[in-house]
Amino acid sequence: MKEPPRVESLRDAYGKALVELGERDANTVVLDADLSGSTRTALFGQKFPTRFFNVGVMEPTMMSIAAGLSLTGRTVFASTFAVFAAGQAYNAVRQSICYNRANVKIVATHGGLLVGPDGGTHQILEDIGLMRGLPGMTVIVPADAPSTRAATFAVAGIEGPAYVRLTRENLPVVTDGTLVVGHAQELRAGSDLTIVALGAMVARALDVAEELGRVGVSVRVLDLASVKPFDEAAILRAARDTGALLVLEEHTVLTGVGALVASTTAENYPVPVRRVGVPDVFGESGEPWALLDHFGLSRERVLEEAWELLRQRGKVQ
Repeated sequence: MKEPPRVESLRDAYGKALVELGERDANTVVLDADLSGSTRTALFGQKFPTRFFNVGVMEPTMMSIAAGLSLTGRTVFASTFAVFAAGQAYNAVRQSICYNRANVKIVATHGGLLVGPDGGTHQILEDIGLMRGLPGMTVIVPADAPSTRAATFAVAGIEGPAYVRLTRENLPVVTDGTLVVGHAQELRAGSDLTIVALGAMVARALDVAEELGRVGVSVRVLDLASVKPFDEAAILRAARDTGALLVLEEHTVLTGVGALVASTTAENYPVPVRRVGVPDVFGESGEPWALLDHFGLSRERVLEEAWELLRQRGKVQ
């Protein structure tokens, strides 16, 4: 019997990577908004107290300070919960960071439904769309701890603003820790159907692909961690090779990656695309993984959508 993948904390991987960056580059500066224990930036603060600034519960102010520090030549990481980074501080991110092309890396934890019992007020489901819409903003959504570490180093190495979205929950390790900005990683080859997933839904995509494989269905799985820049070539190649795409995201389907994939294929190589994500609703309080099922992101729903696409393409009866 195949052993289940190990489960690791994305936030821990981020905090440890920050410490490594701080050791390599004395220009690395980290800011937090009174949540450093949860975001794990406290690890950096303990090692480099003169380069760590806890600005308190003032997220827009933190973004403005981050922009100012970056314009003096520093590489700045700013962290808080995603609902505050992308929601509360949106205008400061837009005006202070993106408009000035400031070298600020926003690493936002506690994104999506997996915030769990904190409820709908804290379960931001529209942040990827908000950040993707900002000119010059790089957007990364890692699938596991190894790719989170890689993402931290990757955004540090590019000039300009970046947004990295992490989950509160620990996730199965499903990648080899490789993450290239602008590149979609193929985690599984396949010819009958492509599942495109990001973040917490990548493990679910692989699980479904394996189950379908046991009955002779060949499923390609793409990890679209790099939301922006977007690997259009990989999506169109998958459309041509497999003829249908299923997109999984812990985000609203209105402005998420499913909408991006659908518009890309519609303009260039139209094929059936189905989107599994959160409908036009707010989240609610509950157990993290039960909330995914409740809002239509269950393993069973993914299987249903996959079979529907396969029937639509004449791959099965």
